[in-house]
Amino acid sequence: PPSKTPMLTLLKQARAYGLGCVLATQNPVDLDYKGLSNTGTWFLGRLQTERDKARVLDGLEGAATTSGSGFDRGKTEAILSGLDSRVFLMNNVHDDEPVLFHTRWAMSYLRGPLTRAQIKLLEGDAPAVAAQAPTAHAPVATPAPKKPAKPDRPVVAPDVPQGFLDATRPLPEGASQLYRPALLSGAQLHFAQSRQGIDAWRTVTALAMLGDGRAPANPWTEATWSEEPLPMLGPEGDADAGYAPLPSGAGAKKSYTSWEKRLKSVVYKEHTLPVYYCKALKAWSDGEESEGDFRARLADLSREKRDLAVEKLRKRYAPKLRRLQDKIQRAEDKIGVQEAQLAAQKQNTLISAGTAVLGALFGRKTLTRGTASRVGTTISRGARISREKEDVERAIRDAEEARERLAELEAEFEDDIAELDERPDPASFDVEARPLRPRKGDLVIEPIRLAWTPWALGADGIATPLFEI
Repeated sequence: PPSKTPMLTLLKQARAYGLGCVLATQNPVDLDYKGLSNTGTWFLGRLQTERDKARVLDGLEGAATTSGSGFDRGKTEAILSGLDSRVFLMNNVHDDEPVLFHTRWAMSYLRGPLTRAQIKLLEGDAPAVAAQAPTAHAPVATPAPKKPAKPDRPVVAPDVPQGFLDATRPLPEGASQLYRPALLSGAQLHFAQSRQGIDAWRTVTALAMLGDGRAPANPWTEATWSEEPLPMLGPEGDADAGYAPLPSGAGAKKSYTSWEKRLKSVVYKEHTLPVYYCKALKAWSDGEESEGDFRARLADLSREKRDLAVEKLRKRYAPKLRRLQDKIQRAEDKIGVQEAQLAAQKQNTLISAGTAVLGALFGRKTLTRGTASRVGTTISRGARISREKEDVERAIRDAEEARERLAELEAEFEDDIAELDERPDPASFDVEARPLRPRKGDLVIEPIRLAWTPWALGADGIATPLFEI
């Protein structure tokens, strides 16, 4: 075959000289996408691998960009994935959209093995065998064309478990039912991390479609995954349905043993449990919570943490507040005592002073020693009254200072509580998702079964699934 460089040059420059090229291949991945983008008309059949699909889609997209036309990559990929046998997709860069078409059913009615006389006739020795050759206008019996029979169910080894997946959608009018082969299995996954209190089980179901040709070495890379329970398979399918070919190797038990090992590897590497962690509260999700449920629990944890912090503040401030309250109570008691003593001292002083004055006025004319003594006592009690007043004022000042300090401490306590209330909303906390792998020793793989999946084959050749998992 020619090298890639001359082929690419031919594809890129031939139309400048009015030269057309026809390029046919079963391996699009071997072609340079730059050359494919210079192709104007495409005839695409069923592609076996995702690499081939990707290369063809890249070429179609490049061709559409060069011509200035639109290209729906997702729609085109869906059409290519659903192509059936003898159904092709024609894409012309000058048309608005691709077109699906069937190849014509060509039949040749041969007469059967050639006779020796006919062989000589074909070799050119006509006169010698003319008498033996049939006339040109001799009628030939032509059998009437028969409707092609539906493909029979492929035969598999007796030790390969198989069954039919039930259809969950009705068969559209005008469509025929077709069973396509697939691999069906499931796995039990155990996620455990005692440090964070995580212990959860998960169930996954895998359905891997099998195409034509040879069965892939690892069909699970393109499988459809679900967390629904493993569906039951029926023993028999629709009697009027046809069957797609079974890839070589899919009917032997040894293939299923190999696929089971690959399934275990894929499940372990690609199926993880999202565990959420909040650094602000140092909290982990339990493995069963969604991110929304975990954030709701963070709100409760934040309130509990705030209540614990408030209780801790109360315990810290309680002794100080209690001492100040006791001090105020003692000061108030002291004020009462001092005021009572002051009142008594005033009364005694008043009585003593009155007695001394009356004795001086109505007693003997001369000042006696007793009279002088009573006058001195009165003067001494006046001094004590002054000291009692100072004690009362001192007690009042002590009480006021204790009240002021109590008010300051209470305000400080309220400020600390307000600071706790100003913490950010748990909804704004950064939550980090950390994938947790399943425990390899606890991984349980269900036996792999060959599942015949129901599809609706339309008149346009596009097959659509009649099931879901």
